[in-house]
Amino acid sequence: MPNIKTIGVLTAGGDAPGMNACIRAITRVARHHNIRVLGVEHGFSGLIAGDYTELIRSSVSNIIQRGGTILKSARTPEFLEPGPRKKAYDSMRSAGMDGLIVIGGDGTALAGAALCEEFDIPVIGCPGTIDNDLFGTDETIGFDTAVNTALENIDKIRDTADAFERTFYIEVMGRTSGFIALDVGLSCGAEFIAIPENKTRLEDLLKIFKSQRATKRSNMIIVAEGDEEGGAFKLAQKVKDHTGVDYRVAILGHVQRGGSPTARDRILASKLGAAAVDALIAGKSNLMTGEVKGALTFTPLRDAAKRDKPVDALLFELAKILAE
Repeated sequence: MPNIKTIGVLTAGGDAPGMNACIRAITRVARHHNIRVLGVEHGFSGLIAGDYTELIRSSVSNIIQRGGTILKSARTPEFLEPGPRKKAYDSMRSAGMDGLIVIGGDGTALAGAALCEEFDIPVIGCPGTIDNDLFGTDETIGFDTAVNTALENIDKIRDTADAFERTFYIEVMGRTSGFIALDVGLSCGAEFIAIPENKTRLEDLLKIFKSQRATKRSNMIIVAEGDEEGGAFKLAQKVKDHTGVDYRVAILGHVQRGGSPTARDRILASKLGAAAVDALIAGKSNLMTGEVKGALTFTPLRDAAKRDKPVDALLFELAKILAE
């Protein structure tokens, strides 16, 4: 069993509600085991620059309810090169780090994997991304909050859609995954859901307009930003070209990243952050913590980032049936 005396923790890539709850859990569980914690500012950029702040129990007081990340975040494409990774490793060793916990999405997982594969430093990942596209966990930290944030806004838009008998196309985040769109679409009662994982058949959407237009003059169409039709504006215009039905588009954008995390995200972040510390103490490395069917899991970082995580096909079919 390794003698872990000091660990680092960073957040990288797109921020996700619950990252602060995860930082809090990591810090307090580590301090419980008399392990020193260094917070790395601005993701892997801070790791290269040696931009560290020691975290103690009071450092993470009153942050569990906050969105964003107290450690700030950054996208660091230069970390793909060996030179900056060597600088980061030397910086970590100079600071006395015996291990590192990275919180983020697929890019963060791959960067952490490269670091621990090239150098003698254990790395554990925590899945922090609203997209829910990491393999090895039923949900990622921030996903539940993003869905609820989107849903709250869509419910308000539906009021307007109904008042003016309009068709709204709502574009949600999900460049390569439709998890947000599917959950939001089902829970808001959308008439149609367009996601990257399923080929969007324009004729299916046209049938909905033809079958429902006589009795229902307002519609909600949920579109993942990565849908193959090119997003909400392009899909909406294609439908109008065929039907003449006017439309409005609402792109929810970065509002989905912000806000106070839900209880579900706070609990998941706390559990996975604590598990990451325990994993380092137990000598584990190059793994991502996760939860599948209520059980704690560990998945190789590269598998978490690279393996396909399919959306629930039965849920997609249910949404279609309920929209008829």
